[in-house]
Amino acid sequence: MRRLRSECAWKAGQTHETLVPFLEEETAELVEAIASGDVAHMREELGDVLLQVVFHAVIAEQAGEFTLDDVARGITEKMRRRNPHVFDPASIGRSPDDPPLDAVAIDELWERIKAEEKRA
Repeated sequence: MRRLRSECAWKAGQTHETLVPFLEEETAELVEAIASGDVAHMREELGDVLLQVVFHAVIAEQAGEFTLDDVARGITEKMRRRNPHVFDPASIGRSPDDPPLDAVAIDELWERIKAEEKRA
């Protein structure tokens, strides 16, 4: 994407704002592919959504705002925080010998942690 932005005038001229319609379109196409059950189409559309993520990250990198590595690190940290039942069960009063949480309990935990993060 860095090379494309340096050698393609159209890509060089894009901003986060001008790319919004393309992100929306690719996301809608991914949703359609998932609904259709066509995994090859889904794989293709996931690639198109990933391209949008990379495009936005490179624009931000070139503006000195953040990098794709920052995005990946941020989502990794969020998954670790919001899944303590996997990464740090002791922090929620659980031991390795406890039975696994069910999906409802996991969702409640996720929502509680998310709400706490929003308040902070």
